[in-house]
Amino acid sequence: MANILYGVNGEGAGHSSRAHEVLKHLQASGHTVHVVSFDRGRKNLSADFEVTEIFGLRLAYAHNRVRYGRTVLRNLFTAPKAAKSLRQLQRLAAQWCIQLVITDFEPLSCLVGHTMQLPVISIDNQHILVCGGISYPRGYRRQAAVARMVTRLMTPRADAYLITSFFRVRLKSKNAFLFPPILRKEVLELRPVDGDAVVVYVTSPGEELLGSLRGLRQRFICYGFNRDGRDQNLEFKSPGREEFLKDLSAARAVLGNAGFSLISEALHLGKPYLAWPVKGQFEQLLNAYYVEKAGYGACCQELHKEQIESFLSQLGDYRKNLAGYPREGNGALFAKLDELMEKFAEPEIARGPRTT
Repeated sequence: MANILYGVNGEGAGHSSRAHEVLKHLQASGHTVHVVSFDRGRKNLSADFEVTEIFGLRLAYAHNRVRYGRTVLRNLFTAPKAAKSLRQLQRLAAQWCIQLVITDFEPLSCLVGHTMQLPVISIDNQHILVCGGISYPRGYRRQAAVARMVTRLMTPRADAYLITSFFRVRLKSKNAFLFPPILRKEVLELRPVDGDAVVVYVTSPGEELLGSLRGLRQRFICYGFNRDGRDQNLEFKSPGREEFLKDLSAARAVLGNAGFSLISEALHLGKPYLAWPVKGQFEQLLNAYYVEKAGYGACCQELHKEQIESFLSQLGDYRKNLAGYPREGNGALFAKLDELMEKFAEPEIARGPRTT
């Protein structure tokens, strides 16, 4: 059995949600796993695992847009903390006798793996930008180039990239493998029903969106607005895993930002999705583009009453398309991970080139 360093990006909840299922599988297989993360990743995983806090890059948001200037300034001030955290992690990895590194878009653990000349396995959805033959709307070539550059810098030269995606594309890298999204056990066990409310989930609340929602003859359950209670046809709730999954399972449809995890869960449950990508995040734009391209929902750059009404009027068509959505568990990715773990545990087997 292997002694593993597992780095989890702490930005948002998607990375930790995915890592939670992988960590459970690794522990059940008898491996020893040392988890490192920050922010929401550390918070979300600490209930079930011992998590060591490390430095993490944090994005700055305002009005549903990534503010790269603020992001750069914020992280420049914390650069000395990043260097200190890296040195501490290197010392801990030596004390833990780490044999292999797994990273979910977390750069420090990847860097430690390279400096210690250890095998590195990447598990994320972001590397479809680099390893996949993707398409995207015209006018976004510059954003795509920046997103690819950032993705390469985050976890470079891994021995294998296990990429999760709710859409299929051709892969261009020999050491990359494509799998369905990793879903939480709670989601896999849900039995969805057709309710009458649309679930709204946003990371950057805006009053203009609420104005559009109030003008519709539709009940909305709203998450991410930092309030509770009712206001006309709107019901506000604070984030809570059990309550949210209950509402998601019974939703008529979902309206939200274009984060990978929420889209994956909604599509698995057969819920049409109106995707409102955070501006400046090419990954979210790509997710929204493929939701619309597959006929599972719609994509809107600016969310107004007319766009929401149009989406609601086409729910029947979206549901028909979602009936053919491939609903698979996590078994295929876990099987490949087990295969790679066994391979990298054999010292006589040479590792392939780190090309990505």
